[in-house]
Amino acid sequence: MRLPPLLRAAGLAASGLFACAAARAAPLAAHHAVYTLTLDGSKEEGVLAATGTMTYDVLDTCSGWTTSQHLVIDLTNKDGQDIKMVSDYATLENKEGTHLDFHTRELTDKAVTEQLDGAATLDRSGGKGEADFISPQKTKVLLPLGTLLPMAHTAAIIDAAIAGKKFLSVPLFDGTGAGGAEDTFVTIESWKPPAPQKWPGLSTLPSGRVHIAFFDRNTASETPTYEIGLEYFANGVADAMVMDFGDFSMDGKLEQFELRAPAHCAG
Repeated sequence: MRLPPLLRAAGLAASGLFACAAARAAPLAAHHAVYTLTLDGSKEEGVLAATGTMTYDVLDTCSGWTTSQHLVIDLTNKDGQDIKMVSDYATLENKEGTHLDFHTRELTDKAVTEQLDGAATLDRSGGKGEADFISPQKTKVLLPLGTLLPMAHTAAIIDAAIAGKKFLSVPLFDGTGAGGAEDTFVTIESWKPPAPQKWPGLSTLPSGRVHIAFFDRNTASETPTYEIGLEYFANGVADAMVMDFGDFSMDGKLEQFELRAPAHCAG
């Protein structure tokens, strides 16, 4: 089971609807967030109990965004075995959405089950390109026309919601799978005006409910490899998640939140 990163938000390909973050009323925000995870459901009672935490950090480096995520899930399976699953994910994406450095490392009970490192380059955001992996082995994967990188996806899905769109479909590359880009299908279920929130920094922002399904481009399966439902705020912060890993699903609730000041950029 692969533990995907939080902000794998699918969005628009390069089109007139893909507005740049600077033109948005609420630009993407550098922030620190901690989520508590609880078991939402399990197919055929394969997982009897599960808890976890997820820490997510976004920093603005002027020319790009750095993200880091640390996800821990402790579960008990139907045989009574206790299993700890850990996922670490880090990226550096330029503001143009054309280059991504990525690192993914997953462990099950301290054994490394997957590690991916490399870089991806697109000819333009929403264009085509390639991903160069340096681990677990050196390999090159072509990325199809329409591919977006993670932060560009986040901006695009919010722009689509603001524009009143309900459905989106686009390839996504985020560095969490050796197969390259994934197909995604997004349903924007709502987009609401600002409302009082536990966190004052979010109370002035519109938000909406989004569902995202991820599909393996290399198979003909119509079954998603992963699904997530979440509440997105206009600055890219997420809350009230339901993460469906296939054999079980987890609820994610924002428990700690801090906006980080934008970088002081020359020029």
